[in-house]
Amino acid sequence: MKAQAIRRATTRGLVLGALALSQGGAVLPDRTTVLVDVVGLRSHKGLIQACLTADPGTFPDCEKDPQALHQTVPAAGNDVIAFQHVLPGRYAVALFHDENANGRLDKMFMMPREGFGFSRDAPIRFGPPRFSAAAFTLGEAQMTTSIRMRYLL
Repeated sequence: MKAQAIRRATTRGLVLGALALSQGGAVLPDRTTVLVDVVGLRSHKGLIQACLTADPGTFPDCEKDPQALHQTVPAAGNDVIAFQHVLPGRYAVALFHDENANGRLDKMFMMPREGFGFSRDAPIRFGPPRFSAAAFTLGEAQMTTSIRMRYLL
């Protein structure tokens, strides 16, 4: 049933695309902006490192996803991070508060020493959340989401 719906949607999209091309236009989805409101920083030292990915296999370590969008902003006064020119789709955001600005999430005995957060306030259990717990669907309109920082140590 699901495969038929996907096939119909794909066929419809191809037909509409071919029709638009034959009339001299192209059908491309509008790109938009994802704004991430960072809540609960314990200090304004260092940097906020954030990434937005559509790849469930690389979440939350977006470094392994060549298509991921990355942002690094100073923690001082930057509580909103903007990912611009994002195509509609299903995404998840992971971020951490790099308080000492060394470019990595510092750990002690496998526990993060710096703050971290995920879209949809995805719960952590015995490790980072799954993509499905943090994922949201982005349409063609700008979207704002809040991420609450968590500090374990």
